[in-house]
Amino acid sequence: MRALAVETERLGRVYKPRKNDRHDSKSRVALSDVSLIVPRGELFGLLGPNGAGKTTLIKILTTLLAPSSGWAAVEGYDVHREPQFVRPCINMVSGGEASGYGLLTVRENLWMFSQFYGLSSAEANRRIVELLAIVKMSDRMNTKSSQLSTGLRQKMNIARGFLTDPKVLFLDEPTLGLDVEASRDARQYIRRWVDEDSTRTVLLTTHYMVEADELCDRVAIINGGRVLACDTPSNLKRRLQREAIFHLDATPLAAGDVASIAALPGVQKATHHARDGGSSVELILQEERVLGPVISLLESRRIGLVNLTKREPTLEDVFVALVGRSMDEVEHGVES
Repeated sequence: MRALAVETERLGRVYKPRKNDRHDSKSRVALSDVSLIVPRGELFGLLGPNGAGKTTLIKILTTLLAPSSGWAAVEGYDVHREPQFVRPCINMVSGGEASGYGLLTVRENLWMFSQFYGLSSAEANRRIVELLAIVKMSDRMNTKSSQLSTGLRQKMNIARGFLTDPKVLFLDEPTLGLDVEASRDARQYIRRWVDEDSTRTVLLTTHYMVEADELCDRVAIINGGRVLACDTPSNLKRRLQREAIFHLDATPLAAGDVASIAALPGVQKATHHARDGGSSVELILQEERVLGPVISLLESRRIGLVNLTKREPTLEDVFVALVGRSMDEVEHGVES
């Protein structure tokens, strides 16, 4: 068995109410009984909606926050009792963070950060040039960071994350704020960086299903502070292979129509979206023959079927099966 880069056992974190705050009178459970192992050399994903507990877990593993219960170790060191040994081994990038000093140029910010880790000036400068080329910011090397757009600042943050060549790199929503092309480039480099050295480990948090599916060796699905499932993306999706998943486009459906479809025997989930004067419905069925009663119901209500396709399960389907709601519904507080 490979040595472990990250290990947690029954890890928990409770945020207690602030003193004298009448609007914050209840404790909030951010993490509960989280037990994970991440071997060295793995690109491990935490997939869940905003508020699921992903960032809290990252903060504990990077020694920024103490756990309320359980324990965690990074590279064999207890994150709470031995933070001085954990910190030289790691680096962290968060999406949307405003790091760096605005009066310093991109190069100066990265060089300053490299000195915190004891890199020689020659090595730091070599890596800065290399990484800025990778994130396509060579022409911004001497630009003050205060003059960068949100996307360019995030590119600088990504370069900073790889600058110290950490043993364990924590990426918390790293592509937040990036355009489609920059996000694709970042994902490709993250994957290549791990593959080039079997001692490197990445722990990535994301709420983008495609990002988790494309990048990660294994994924832990987290919601409400709990890990609901953990496996390779293909194995997680294979759990739904026994069910039939269909996408149908139809003339407009009312809320009652969708409720009637969802109530049919064998229909596990019916998710409705209004689109361009019509309706789009995602169906998770116990088996294909359940589709017959669905179509009969549409016909009985004079709802026209425009298009019908069967598709393979996605991580979104896995999340819906585990939680009962889509990730978007969870983030917006929509009840099942």
